[in-house]
Amino acid sequence: MKIIFVKKIKADGNACKKCVDVEKRLRDNDQLDGIDEIVIADERDQNSPGMQLAKLHQVDVAPFFLVEQDDGTSRVYTIYFQFVKEVLQGLTKKVA
Repeated sequence: MKIIFVKKIKADGNACKKCVDVEKRLRDNDQLDGIDEIVIADERDQNSPGMQLAKLHQVDVAPFFLVEQDDGTSRVYTIYFQFVKEVLQGLTKKVA
């Protein structure tokens, strides 16, 4: 499984406030280690990796998490708490 955290840079060049908050929660809860890759969706560059992922998965909010399974399927999470409950807590239980 691969977990991608997509956070946004707004058109004015500032970081998305919600993205900063979610990243802080991940860091404060020692969950950042469960993230395989952090990708930026830069509103000033429609070809930025995060904007491409958002377009591909038809996501229009940030931040979001893309969970790619080994079997090739993927799921997008736009709600941090749902992502933690369904993905990160499951990883913790398997390791413990």
